[in-house]
Amino acid sequence: MISSSHLVDWLLESLELDASLFHVGRYCGGWHASTQGMGRASFHLVVQGHCWLHIDGYPEALRLESGDAVFLLRDLAYRLSSDADPLEACAQPRQTMQALDLESGDGVGLVCGFFHFQSGLSSLIVEGLADWILLRAGDPAGSAARALFELILAECRREPAPSQTLLERLTHLLFLYVLRQQVHGNATLGGLIALARQPAFAGLLERLIEEPGQPWPLETMAACTGLSRSAFFKRFNELAGQSPGQLLLALRMRHASQLLRSGNTVEQVGAQVGYQSVAAFTRAFAKAVGVQPGAYRKQHEGRSS
Repeated sequence: MISSSHLVDWLLESLELDASLFHVGRYCGGWHASTQGMGRASFHLVVQGHCWLHIDGYPEALRLESGDAVFLLRDLAYRLSSDADPLEACAQPRQTMQALDLESGDGVGLVCGFFHFQSGLSSLIVEGLADWILLRAGDPAGSAARALFELILAECRREPAPSQTLLERLTHLLFLYVLRQQVHGNATLGGLIALARQPAFAGLLERLIEEPGQPWPLETMAACTGLSRSAFFKRFNELAGQSPGQLLLALRMRHASQLLRSGNTVEQVGAQVGYQSVAAFTRAFAKAVGVQPGAYRKQHEGRSS
């Protein structure tokens, strides 16, 4: 059996996400900005100067310096601003970003964008994470993240303009490093991370990952943990924030996606992930992934898995 630490690493490595930029530039004078209401996770990297982060419900404004970053994993009520006072911050105007100028002595330079987490297992993993994560430039535990941030700064200095593709990929990697640091340093997280840390459930989780195509009735799952059926179901939901069936479905769809990308037929994949008929598998896959399995397979023909 692998350790719970390795299970946590497996969950983090299974996180499928895309990063996309929407702003690279500079604000000067009085201003405020927010992506609240867009229904998306977002990130903001401070590459020049400083600004203030206001999050509703958080007791104080946080000063963000050059080299700091904030990752908002929910659609939170928040704003970035030139002003430390929350009322003054709200009163500041929304401005159009100016071109980034890292040699300028005023204003704040920002690299901002969105994260999109894939449905299924990735969404379940994110649900158990903190609402937001702050990376501080001076954090001694973040040496790997600091190296990535320096690459982002170097790309921002590139003439005539930084590469959006490189900035997106670097930010993606930066987030994964920060996330791993946060998860292994935070014992209070819930969701699948909490499940993986429980010795009674870690063995079950490992078996579900290795054998998602098995029938897995609730009684069999409960037996793996040494709990009664009712106690198992209650405790699983308390820890993971979802039912055993939801997790099993997510693991099956993840495995099915991998098999389809590897060129297996829809019939073969359905059987390997525990479905008695192609029709039942097709319905489940289309509902979970948003596309028919045959179409998904064609989309990934010729690509590496």
